[in-house]
Amino acid sequence: MVASRSNLAKPTPERRCTGHKKGTGGERGERCKAWALKGQTVCRVHGGSAPQNRAAGERRVAEARLEEETRRALAILDVPPVENPLTALSELAGQVIAWKDALAERVNELHRIRYTDDKNAEQLRSEVVLYERAMDRCVTVLGTIGRLRIDERLAAISEQQATTVIGAIEAALTHAGVTGAEATAAKAVAARHLRAAPGT
Repeated sequence: MVASRSNLAKPTPERRCTGHKKGTGGERGERCKAWALKGQTVCRVHGGSAPQNRAAGERRVAEARLEEETRRALAILDVPPVENPLTALSELAGQVIAWKDALAERVNELHRIRYTDDKNAEQLRSEVVLYERAMDRCVTVLGTIGRLRIDERLAAISEQQATTVIGAIEAALTHAGVTGAEATAAKAVAARHLRAAPGT
């Protein structure tokens, strides 16, 4: 017979079951000393073996594993710093919406949004859960962009950059002795190129 983990060592505070024993008179007794099941806050005795709790625990464990793998992958990558957070947030919004749309296609392919597991408990399909989370993220990101007025700020930055570039061109023309109509024509050409450049 293999000894259970609870017999080998006491659970750490963060892994200890949050359930409580019942006192002799039915009142709430001392806190349970057993290990909480993986991905849960309670042991088997205090509801951890219930189908819906077990499914939720497995999902949390899978999410934690994916997060840890992603963190390790990022640790070995040469990730450049974000130089323009406004542009980065705008790009993130595009990615979030694209992810939501991709999940919407998967959900539309489903014949049913729920299924029955091996314990005869009804579960919501993971595609639907991910789609709901994606919609929540869209609301959060787009709401943030709306509150920060990203479009207006990006436009202001582009105008400021264009003004700086034009100023530099004027200084270069003056230094080179180009004045009058030729300088005006040169600045007009530069302005056209700036308007046609991406992100301006």
